[in-house]
Amino acid sequence: MNKQFEKKELKKKSENLSDWYTDVILKATIADYAPVKGCMVIRPYGYALWESVQEALNRMMRTAGIENAYFPLFIPMSLLEKEKEHVAGFSPELAVVTIGGGEKLKDPLVVRPTSETVMYDMYAKWVHSWRDLPVLINQWNNVVRWEKRTYLFLRTTEFLWQEGHTAHETEKEAMEMVMQALDWYRQVYEDYFAMPVVMGRKSESEKFAGAKTTFSVEALMPDGKALQGGTSHNLGQNFSKSFEISFQSREGTSEFVWQTSFGFSTRSLGGLFLTHGDDSGLVLPPKIASIQAVIIPIFKNEQDNEQLIAYCGEVRDALVGQGIRTRLDDRDSQSVGRKFNEWEVKGVPVRLEIGRKEMEDRSVTMARRDTGEKIVVERKEMLPRIEKVLEDIQTSLFAKARKHLIDNTRDATSFGEFEEIMKTTRGFIRAFWCEEDSCEAAIKEATKAATRCLPLDAENETGACVHCGKSATHRWLFGQSY
Repeated sequence: MNKQFEKKELKKKSENLSDWYTDVILKATIADYAPVKGCMVIRPYGYALWESVQEALNRMMRTAGIENAYFPLFIPMSLLEKEKEHVAGFSPELAVVTIGGGEKLKDPLVVRPTSETVMYDMYAKWVHSWRDLPVLINQWNNVVRWEKRTYLFLRTTEFLWQEGHTAHETEKEAMEMVMQALDWYRQVYEDYFAMPVVMGRKSESEKFAGAKTTFSVEALMPDGKALQGGTSHNLGQNFSKSFEISFQSREGTSEFVWQTSFGFSTRSLGGLFLTHGDDSGLVLPPKIASIQAVIIPIFKNEQDNEQLIAYCGEVRDALVGQGIRTRLDDRDSQSVGRKFNEWEVKGVPVRLEIGRKEMEDRSVTMARRDTGEKIVVERKEMLPRIEKVLEDIQTSLFAKARKHLIDNTRDATSFGEFEEIMKTTRGFIRAFWCEEDSCEAAIKEATKAATRCLPLDAENETGACVHCGKSATHRWLFGQSY
């Protein structure tokens, strides 16, 4: 007998977040461990969530004229080495192919950790005049970064993402794209994942290798650790000069393009699972859930089955017709209790229970996954009621997560206070920092907390660095990360 979905088999989030996290991903059939160390298999139920992310971001990117394309998995080492800061930043994480077809390669091939170099070699061929600009390309692909310590979704050797790469006439245009991409990521987190984020600029030591400036969205997890949710980079002309991506300007002069890159990966799903789950399993926000409502027939005797299934089918068709993503679970191989447990673990927002009484009364019993509340709704009132419930679940999950963010974002005026917070509650800390790399490194060494970002709405202030006491002009956001 398969006990995969019995509640007693699922570890409790309230007792051990890390153990629960791995357990719920496996039991909810989101993903499984692959035979390759540090890699995972994303199962259909989990991949459907990633497809929802793709659909949302594709819609947003198309509004800016960005088109999808595909570039090779392998990058010649000679291309990667064209931008020295870039290759130095990725060197420890590279997977390199040295033998191909039984022969040693003269120019080793790197399995892409990111695609700047292979893409920009092509941009140099395609861009000649200002008329060829802007170049607005995105690709959905997999990348490999050789991680020593891995964690399902949050840190894997291979992961999926989108990486946008644009080239512009002016830095102003490039910066507009950088901030637009950052706001797209905010929208995915806040509007779809019901997760509040902080948008801000990364420090010099934390920025992307080869970038002029990096911006990120930062989320706070239930255990007080930070999750970098997505990044957007102003590359300036660093890569265009290395790869000679130049164009004839409107004035007839030769200029280098201004570039951006931005990425959003499957690690975001890890943040989603951590944020909203509970002791009973996942809790998925309706806007991102691939199944928003599951219908479970409650059979009492065989003579009712045919009529009950017909009524359940009628309910399903009405929901689907209204645009609600619905599943009718009419399997006869599972008991009703087991089905309840399974869909609870999977985090489906609304469960509709339909037995003989509901069929005769032309009603449904509606159960919310987030609160467990049950209500009986007349069939004719079902559509507006379930739409209202789905909307309320989405809103409630965001409000709960936002309260957690606010309650766990604290100011520290002394390093002793800073250390105490990181030893106990963790969370985000706002503190003055002198912006010197050595001071940042010392803070991280002592507390395992690094700068997350300088929030976009941070005010210019005057204060003393929380660690060294030197003059500082901004309160930065600090936090420990995965």
